[in-house]
Amino acid sequence: MTARLHWTGVRMRTLQVTTDPDDSATRAVTLPTAWDDAAAEALACLAPGEGPVRLATEAARWVDTVDACLPLPGTPANMPPLGQALSCLLLLRQIAPNAAIWQRDPEGTPGFVLRLSAFVEDGAFAGEHFVTSLAVVCDALRRLQGDQASERSGALPLFDTPEIAPKDPAGLILLTDLDAFLAAIGLDYDSDDGRAAAQALAALTTTIARAGTLLTGPAIPDSPLSGLRDFAARSLPEAAAHHDALTLAPIQTGFSSPGPVDGLLDVEACGLTPIFSPTREDGRLRQATLNRLEHRGLQPHSALALALSGTNPLPPTSPEAHERMHHALQGLTDFMPELPEPEYARMRAKLERGVRRPLPNRQRGFTQRTAIGGHSLFMRTSEFDDGSLGEINLVPARESAMARGLMECLGQAVSIGLQHGAPLGAFVERFAYTRFGAAGTVEGDPNMSYASSMVDYAFRTLSEAYLNHPLPDAPQLSVEKEDPAPMLPLDIRGGTQDTAAHGIEKNNGEGGAKGRRRRLRLVS
Repeated sequence: MTARLHWTGVRMRTLQVTTDPDDSATRAVTLPTAWDDAAAEALACLAPGEGPVRLATEAARWVDTVDACLPLPGTPANMPPLGQALSCLLLLRQIAPNAAIWQRDPEGTPGFVLRLSAFVEDGAFAGEHFVTSLAVVCDALRRLQGDQASERSGALPLFDTPEIAPKDPAGLILLTDLDAFLAAIGLDYDSDDGRAAAQALAALTTTIARAGTLLTGPAIPDSPLSGLRDFAARSLPEAAAHHDALTLAPIQTGFSSPGPVDGLLDVEACGLTPIFSPTREDGRLRQATLNRLEHRGLQPHSALALALSGTNPLPPTSPEAHERMHHALQGLTDFMPELPEPEYARMRAKLERGVRRPLPNRQRGFTQRTAIGGHSLFMRTSEFDDGSLGEINLVPARESAMARGLMECLGQAVSIGLQHGAPLGAFVERFAYTRFGAAGTVEGDPNMSYASSMVDYAFRTLSEAYLNHPLPDAPQLSVEKEDPAPMLPLDIRGGTQDTAAHGIEKNNGEGGAKGRRRRLRLVS
């Protein structure tokens, strides 16, 4: 295979990776030394079979398949083979085919994924190179369609198709790593310039993909990316001159969804999704973070100093910014990934409350020791990885066994509810300002001065700590009213109503003074 010659001189390494977390079997994967472990796992998922995988061998199969296809009508005779360009683009991790091409699936839709951030050189967008790469990918997809059309099975048309109808799509081109691309050229994701640049890129891609077809591409809007309209204007006449006009099959465009191809290309954020975390999973700064700091004139150590002083040099991107970018790109491509809407996310969270969320092995939280009306209370909390409350323990140290047991059971019940998705605010609304003993002055917590009960203090403290919603103290009663003495039932087991009344009178007569002295002693 001639395509393997393009990998000559590239240093390789071999890894043992697993493709199924429930299976301990490993697969040997050989790929360039500069590629990370995530790329090896992605290649193992994309390559068919179960034996060893070599990137050069797997790439040579589909590259040679493209070279073996007949050129499109009107292709210049001196045009070099597409395999050389495709191999170079893959080696640079600028493009990669989808699973249908890797696995040679005739029923799947062939396509390529383009990593936008790889087309930035020295902080500037390489527009000419991007348009040329698009033309190569479009040519390869149309050749594959012409060669493999007989192998695909499809539904027969119900009616005769008019001659002027567009041909079936030849494949799919997906863009990815948009946020890292914007960071490389110095634009913020949540900005008018960032959205304008994304719109121009999407329109340019769709215009090139539809060149030489009955379908027309969208107008390329103005953007900070200079020369996009000139690139498109030069490429469209070339496509019409090399091929018979209006005879090419259209190619659909869109933004990628999560999959192994993005891992193969070392994508920082799939499709048009923003990068929410400035660090990688191993704790290192992302390349997009370094690029944004560089465009702001900051070094990592100076950015750390600003963060320690309370100033965030890189404010995190909000989900609302993702929604605004998604709406800005509507209509410029054929496919858009699903946008997680807040209402849908909240509804799904409610449906998932039947699944218990486990606490991490090492838990964070706080321990508070206070006294309410002279009665000690120990409160300990445990948090999930995202900092939300996951467990609470309430221990009244010197109370009766029944009081301790009830408080501990309350804490366990609330913890189970929190781990199943119940909102903390519902517990706060129910238990704050409950009034029963012990109540009184709060000692050991400067944020509160009075609590109507231990439960009132506990849940008002949780509201301030985890909901950022401090609640005021309950109004103090000027005179604490004594609970009336319980009345004995009229019908006592083993006696009559008369004997019960006689017993009460006797208790009031002979033991009344002693009972009153006992009550006074308890009150004092």
